[in-house]
Amino acid sequence: VQLQASGGGLVQAGGSLRLSCAASGTIISIRTMNWYRQAPGNQRELVAGITRGGSTNYAESVKGRFTISRDNTKNTVTLQMNGLKPEDAAVYYCNADIWSSINNPTFQNVWGQGTQVTVSS
Repeated sequence: VQLQASGGGLVQAGGSLRLSCAASGTIISIRTMNWYRQAPGNQRELVAGITRGGSTNYAESVKGRFTISRDNTKNTVTLQMNGLKPEDAAVYYCNADIWSSINNPTFQNVWGQGTQVTVSS
């Protein structure tokens, strides 16, 4: 099972980017899907999360600007980022709890490879 993130890039302050993440492999169910970010010298922090049922939570710093959504039929999660600020610049990682084996009914916490977001002022 793997997570593949895409959509990062360079954008001017005030601009928008859309990050996508797709899970692949043998997947029985995906519980919570999250986006984290890590800027140089900082700890990795939770940006947004979404449950299978669609309940969401956001870091205070991104509320009102970022929107997380998911498609359970495609095993994807998306982060729409509007009003980007220089302090949003970081490597963004998708993360999910995935059940992938019928013989082992537990959820694994899986990380994607990260995608760079750069915001110019």
